[in-house]
Order: sequence, then structure tokens, then C-alpha cells
Amino acid sequence: MGAIFWAITLTVSSFPDLARILSDFKLLHSEIGKTALTAAIINDISVWFLVVLVLTISHKYKHAKVEPLEALASLPMELLPIICFVLFCCFVLRPGIAWMIRRAKKKSGRFTESHIIFVLIGVAVCGFVTDACGAHSLVGGFLFGLIIPSGEFAIIIMERTEEFVTGILMPSFITISGLKINLAALVYGAKLHLTLLIIVVATSAKIISTVLVCLFFGMPLRDGISLGSLMNIKGFMTLIVLNEAWSLKVIDNISMVVVVVTILFMTILVGPIFFLANKTAKLMRKYKQRTIQRTNPDTELRILTCIHSVGNLSGIINLLEVSNATRKSPISVFAVHLVELTRRSAMLIVHDTFRSSNSNDGSRESLDSEYIIAAFRNYQSRNHKVTVQPLTAVSSFSSIHDDIVEIAENKVVAVILVPFHKQPTADGELQRDNQSVREVNQNLLDKAPCSVGILVDRGIGSANMLDSSIFVRKGFKFAMLFFGGPDDREALSYAWRMAGKPGVSLAVVRFLPNKIAGQHGTELEDEVISEDGMPPDITKIETENELDDEFINEFRFKSMYDQSINYNEKMVNNSEEILEFLKKFYNEFDLYIVGRGENVKSPLTMGLAEWGNDPELGAIGDTLVTSNFAEQASVLVVQQSPSSGLRSGSQRLKRKFVQKKWASPVLNPDYEGFVKKDY
Repeated sequence: MGAIFWAITLTVSSFPDLARILSDFKLLHSEIGKTALTAAIINDISVWFLVVLVLTISHKYKHAKVEPLEALASLPMELLPIICFVLFCCFVLRPGIAWMIRRAKKKSGRFTESHIIFVLIGVAVCGFVTDACGAHSLVGGFLFGLIIPSGEFAIIIMERTEEFVTGILMPSFITISGLKINLAALVYGAKLHLTLLIIVVATSAKIISTVLVCLFFGMPLRDGISLGSLMNIKGFMTLIVLNEAWSLKVIDNISMVVVVVTILFMTILVGPIFFLANKTAKLMRKYKQRTIQRTNPDTELRILTCIHSVGNLSGIINLLEVSNATRKSPISVFAVHLVELTRRSAMLIVHDTFRSSNSNDGSRESLDSEYIIAAFRNYQSRNHKVTVQPLTAVSSFSSIHDDIVEIAENKVVAVILVPFHKQPTADGELQRDNQSVREVNQNLLDKAPCSVGILVDRGIGSANMLDSSIFVRKGFKFAMLFFGGPDDREALSYAWRMAGKPGVSLAVVRFLPNKIAGQHGTELEDEVISEDGMPPDITKIETENELDDEFINEFRFKSMYDQSINYNEKMVNNSEEILEFLKKFYNEFDLYIVGRGENVKSPLTMGLAEWGNDPELGAIGDTLVTSNFAEQASVLVVQQSPSSGLRSGSQRLKRKFVQKKWASPVLNPDYEGFVKKDY
């Protein structure tokens, strides 16, 4: 019988401990996390069944002094009381508890101390019954926990008993288990080489078997190693089986010590093996920097949205509504509700879009999550070309941007949409400055692996979004202000996509400095190339100019017959002329789309940047937000991925500049078919 207990002990995978570890590493709802949890829960259920089976045989074999085969033959009759009790719990006790919960909520709307006492008494009674039936008393407690319906009552039970269980019962049990172990027996009673062999075999058995199964189903080798190491996590179930085996005298002290040491080594090695496997995976995984400009217009566009509160909801959903989801280019939205960590450990919760959550505990965060999920469910139901995956990220706001970055990498999104840290009032004024949200936005701008869009929402199309016919009839006017640089190219790419939606009209205006137009290519030709072959500043400016020209020419060529798009070029000398032009011709738009212009030193915007209050919006975005003529319009500020190859220009253009020592911004289009539309 000792060998059977050995086998059960070494094959246990602790589901609660595994879930806690995955939650701490924020991998609870990743693919590897889901697979590990599924395998662990099946393993746990199998172990509980084996424990009941083995304990029943052990009691029969120990007390009746019968042979193991005879005990196994009489096993069905021995298990009959336990089976009857399980059926009683499932079909009688569980409906009774559900009725009690409904009655308590209907009568007073809350649960009293008597309900908590009832649960504790129920655990004790079920333990006594299963112990009398020949199984362990823990089987009864585990069964009673299974039949309690999930929801508010279950959460209250866990919160009320968590401190007592984790602070008193669990340490006491571990202490008693440690007192039974004499490590000196490992030195004088056991053979060390056999102990090391047992440790190696026990640790590698699950890893090798899991890797073989993963390879059979086509999973990567590193995922198989990670999954196998996670399966080696041991917990209290292991100590329970060991203590029961020691109480039944089926294993001696030396075997007990060897098994405990083996379990310790198996658990200790989980972290390093999992870390090395995931580190290798991260090194091998080359996350291709995604941007809207780089995304194929005939493929799915993946967008990650961040919602801090229900006040951000309408603006983000309306912006998604005008992002023009089509049959050829559907939109996949990952809607993340950001909840600031208060007392529990950080976690990432993945919600079912089509099913209401039962985990509402009545708190403000839970109510907000329910409302947000319902809003995105309604948005998806209105547009069949959109898929939505709601998530809730619970973490400290000082590090929650890491969760967002991780989700963006795992889901390979092209853009992250976040709300501005100030909320507008009814008259368009911005107030309620939330510094925590501002810090999150700034961290995302610095570390995001894809493009980032900050939405300053002032009621973006709120009345028109409910009915598509009204939306098309009334129309929605966008203005895209182009000054040059990767951020502006990304912003124009997004605006270009929006212009394909019926009812949307897009006005694009490109601002060009007069002095460059008048001195086209003269000053730069006389510059001397430095020793490394390319002057850094001039090379960057000229490269970006050529990239802007190529992109604008492509945009104008492909949209030349699109009546919903209006393109205009304006020569200006300074920022004052920009503001005057915008106030005169571009003052009645629902949404302004601009690039942040990070690290782009334009002589036109340098004056605006000096007195800006919100650098995360860029010079133009900050100016629009604070300008009187645009006080009722929403503003979308876009920044292209900082590490994207599109930001630094192409090597081809740099080589062209070095070889020919010229760079000519193409201010007039090369295509003769263009029709310039002026106001």
C-alpha cells in the first residue's frame, strides 16, 4: 500500500497553489495558464477519487486483516455509502442551500452571521459523515465547498474564513507535519544516491511526459517544458496524503523523509525551470511591431481599449464605431477595464462576452465591470463585423501599464486607445485631473509595443451612434492636421480608415513651412557630410520629409476619386498663422485627429510646444484641447510605436542621401490627375 501512496503523492498537482502562482505572474488567462489549470483540476479530481479509493481499501485491509485483492473485490459495497452521500449533497443539499441564499437576499438583501455559522457547521457535519463512511473527513469538507453556488455568498464565505484558515489552521497543519519528519534519518537511514535518483526521476517524470504529449499535439517545446514544470507544483493535498499514509503505518519514517525532500526539490525547481523556459520563449519570440500604417487594409484590425470608469465608455465605443469595421477588414476589440489594486493580489480576468458574470460582489468596481461588459456586448450585437473580448486588469496603477503592454503583445494589437486623464464638463471645459490615469498614459507612450491613441472625448457623436440611418443622414466631420513625421503618418492612416465609413467626411490639411518651399533643396546641397557618412540631424529631417511625401502622394493617388475625403495644403510661416487658418476654415468639426509629433522638431510647432500643459498630447493636440474654436470637438492624438521601423525611416532613403547628397521634399504631387481641393 505504501507504493500506492507514494504514487499519489508524487503525481499530485495542486490546483489552488498553481492558480495563485499564475495569478501572481498574471498568466492566469494566458494559453499556457488555461492549459495548466485545466490539467491541474483534472489531476486534483482524479487524486480525490484515488484518495477515497485507497483510504477505503487501506481501512479494510488494516482493520479487517484481509488481503488487498479481497479488499478491492469488496470495494463497491464499501463505496456505496459515500456514493449515496454524494448524491444527497448534489440533489438535496445543494438546492436547499440555493433556496436559502435566494430567501436571504429577497428578505433582507444581505447575509447574516447565522449563514456563516451554518456553513461552518455544514463543513464539520460533512466531514464526520465521510469519515464514518470510510473516507477522509477532508473529502466531506471539499464536497460541501463544491455544492455552494458561486456568487456573492461564496465570496463572503471566503473573505470571512480566509484569515482564520491561512493564519491559524494552515500554519498549524504545516507545523504538525514538520514535527513528524526527522531529517537526520536521511543521513543515517537512507542511501543518498538512491534519494538523489528518486528526486531526479520524480521531477523529470512529469516534465518528460508532458513534453511528449505537447509535441504530439503540436505545441512548442518550450511550452511543454513550462507546462511540465507547472505540473510539479505541490500543495496541502500532498501533505494530507502523506499524513494519512503515516497514520495508517503504510510508510515508515525514512520513506516519509525521502518523499518530503523529493517534494521540496520538485517545488523549488518549478520556478527556475518555468523562468528559463519563458525567458527563452521571450528571446525567441520576435514581436513584430504593429501599427495601423503597417497593417494590411484587407485584414483584421486589432485594437486594445482601456476603460478606467464608465465615464470613458461612450467616447471609446463611439470611436470604435467609426473605425469602419468591414467584411474584409473586421475589428477585434480587447476591452480592458483597469481597476486599481486595493487588497487582493494582482490579476487579469477574462470575461465571457455573451454571459453575465456571477461574481458581482456589490462593490463599485464589480458594478462598473458589469456595466462596461454590457455596453461592449451591446456594441458587438449592433455590428456583426466586430468581436469583443472584455477583460479586467486588477493591479497597482504604477505598474498596470505592464499588464496592458503584455496583453498588447500577446494579442498582437495594432493600436491601444486610452482616455485622456481629464473629464469634460457639459460646457466643454476639462476638469477632474486624474494623475493616476495620466501616469498610466505616459508610461504607455514610452513602453507600448504598438501605436497609442489618446482620446479627449467631448461627446464624440454620442447622439448619432445609436441609429446608423441618423448617423449617415447627419454625417460626421473629421479633420486631420498633418505636419509630418511618423506620428502624423500613423494618424492619417487611422483617419483614412475611418473615412471609408458611410456618413464620415474627412478633411486633411498638410501644413508646410514657407521658407523650405522657397529654398527647395538649396541649403542642404551645400552641407558637408561628416566622417560617419551622414549628418544626423539633416539626414533625419530629409529622410522624414521623403517618407512624408511618399505617404501623402500614395494617399492622394488612392483617394483622388473619394468624395468623402478633401485634401488641402497650406503654406505657413509660424504657429500664429496655423491657428488663424484653423479658426477660419477648420472650426466646425466633430473630431480632430493629429499626431503627437514626439521627437519631431518642426519650426511650425515649436512655438506651440513652449506653453503646452499636457506634453502627452503633443503641441498640436494640446493647442486644440485648449483652443476656444475647438472647445466642443473631440481630439484624438496618435503616436506610432516608438520601436517601429517606420519611425526611424528606411535605410534606402539614408543611402540615397549619402550617395547623392540631396533630399528634396516633393511639395507638388507627381501625379497629374490630382485635383487640389481648397476652401
